[in-house]
Amino acid sequence: MEKVSLSQEKATLLITLYAKGEESRLPDSLLQDRFAASALDRIDYDFSRLGINRDLMIGLAMRAHILDNWARAFLAFHPEAIVLHLGCGLDSRVFRIDPPAGVRWFDVDYPEVIELRRRLYPERAGYQLIGTSVTDPAWLATIMPEGRPALIIAEGMFPYLQADEAIPLLARLAGHFPSGEIAFDAYNRLGLRLIRKQHSVRVTGAQVHWSLDDAHEIERQVPRLKLMQELLSYGRQGYHAAQIARMSLSARLVIPFFRAIPALGRIGRLLRYRF
Repeated sequence: MEKVSLSQEKATLLITLYAKGEESRLPDSLLQDRFAASALDRIDYDFSRLGINRDLMIGLAMRAHILDNWARAFLAFHPEAIVLHLGCGLDSRVFRIDPPAGVRWFDVDYPEVIELRRRLYPERAGYQLIGTSVTDPAWLATIMPEGRPALIIAEGMFPYLQADEAIPLLARLAGHFPSGEIAFDAYNRLGLRLIRKQHSVRVTGAQVHWSLDDAHEIERQVPRLKLMQELLSYGRQGYHAAQIARMSLSARLVIPFFRAIPALGRIGRLLRYRF
């Protein structure tokens, strides 16, 4: 068993790992992440203190599944791409997707998180782990684009960055590669207030900082980035409807209010930019 002693934003990886692993054990699982479920069995940690319920499990599984599908679509057209998975935590995306042999995949997170990953997950060809803060400019300089397009994924990471870190990071990423896509989740100011009240986040001591009210603001600040898709957390897409139907009655009753009020509807969304 691996003893885990992480705190603040590093500890939030335990929330997403538990949610994905336990959702994958449900008979109607969307994510079916056997890697996350297996990793849970090898971690010595009292996950009950996080208070993660079925609704949160399903919500985080939905977010991960959408990002997985965007990644699969990109790699279907670019089977020799570079993939950067920023703030990867203990997410098993590289194993869920099982990218083509020509893909160079980099998982990036704090050194202690990367060391834990090494003990929980196997090695694979074309896969490299980088232990660093994602906001340190030095690590990106070690990755040679070699003319390849890049897919950059950051799930559950950007809200924990300082307000003056997010845009410079996006600019560095978009400027380093000849072309590609960046996909991540973002929250408006109301969304950050709700995250701060979430029990599982409060338990870790993590603090959220960066909010985004208008997805087009990034285009103005980083002109190379062009918005491709903005997917609301509780939108009316059929994909969402099938998964929301799996949630509790109370969640299903509240979600229509989130759809009807713009500020609530945009508390959280998945964004996809090209460059």
